[in-house]
Amino acid sequence: MEKNMLVLLKKIGVVVSLFLIVISLSYCGSTKETLSISEQEKETFNQVEGDTIRIANEETEYEIIIIEPGFYTWLNSIARPEGYYSQSFMENRNWIMVTEWNQRVLQPQRYSPLLYELQINYQRNIDYGYEVNYKLYNYFIYFQRKYNQRLGPFLPRI
Repeated sequence: MEKNMLVLLKKIGVVVSLFLIVISLSYCGSTKETLSISEQEKETFNQVEGDTIRIANEETEYEIIIIEPGFYTWLNSIARPEGYYSQSFMENRNWIMVTEWNQRVLQPQRYSPLLYELQINYQRNIDYGYEVNYKLYNYFIYFQRKYNQRLGPFLPRI
């Protein structure tokens, strides 16, 4: 009888331990930070007319074309102005976000191919210039905020 009681107490202990683990894990996930989106920013996200932004550096012959409704307006009215971030800061962030973006393009069963259509050929050892890095960085911020995505370990803040 004592043996049965001991087995029962061990089983109860295991169940209680599992219950506590599940509860503690649920609290870990509930502390997610959320983004604050202004009314002005929401208006740019809701634009339906296509904006076309050409990101180019004529000297290095690199070009990116972004066709995204609202991005041009967002870039000129909400994004931090040119000169706010250093080129090296944006290059480091762009590298992280391009890497994640390209991973998602290769996983259409997991990530929407409507969001992640084409890979971005961005190489770390090439100087694309300030303008290319500025517009690419800000496109990633815009994209993450508009579509509620995370392309790196940091929140896409303005």
